[in-house]
Amino acid sequence: MNTFSIDQEVIKSMLTNEGSSLWDLTFEQPVLLVFLRHFGCTFCREALSDIAKIKPRIEASGIQVIFVHMTDNKIADRYFQRYQLAGAVHISDPECEYYAQFGLVKGNFTQLFGLQSWIRGFQSGIIEGNGLSYKQIGDGFQMPGVFVLQEGKIKDAFVHRLSHDRPDYESLITNCCEIN
Repeated sequence: MNTFSIDQEVIKSMLTNEGSSLWDLTFEQPVLLVFLRHFGCTFCREALSDIAKIKPRIEASGIQVIFVHMTDNKIADRYFQRYQLAGAVHISDPECEYYAQFGLVKGNFTQLFGLQSWIRGFQSGIIEGNGLSYKQIGDGFQMPGVFVLQEGKIKDAFVHRLSHDRPDYESLITNCCEIN
C-alpha cells in the first residue's frame, strides 16, 4: 500500500462532466481515479482499452471509474465512445492542475522517449492495435497515475515511473476498500 495524501479542498474542487464533486462521490462508493496521458498517446489509448475490458468487473465490485484528462469534455467523450466507454464519468484538467496536486510530474526524456518506451509503443500501438499518433491532445510531458479514493482519502495509488508503465487496475483495488 502506497502512502499518499491530498488536500480535501482539491478533491472538493474537482467536478465531473456530470457536475458532481469528486469529494461527494468518494463517500457514495470507492472511486478508481485514472489520470490519463494525452489522448494522442498510444499508452493513453492502451489504458482506455484495458479499462474498457475490466470496467464491468470493477463496477460490479462497487467501485466507480472516473477519468481525468487534459482536453475539453466534448473531445474526451469522443475518445471514450471510441473505446467502448460511452457515458464515462470524467474530469477535464487542461492546465494539469489536478495532476500536479496528486503529485504527478512532467516526464523527463528517458521516462517519455527511452528505448523501452519505443519498444512498448510498438507493442501497444502496432501489435495490440492501439495505434500510433503524433497528434498531441494535451501536455505530452505529463505523466499519468491511478488512485483509489474512498471517503475523501487516497487508499492506494499507482504512479507511473515511465510513460509506458501498465498498471494492474484490478490488483490496485483488491482489498483496499471497504464496500458496504
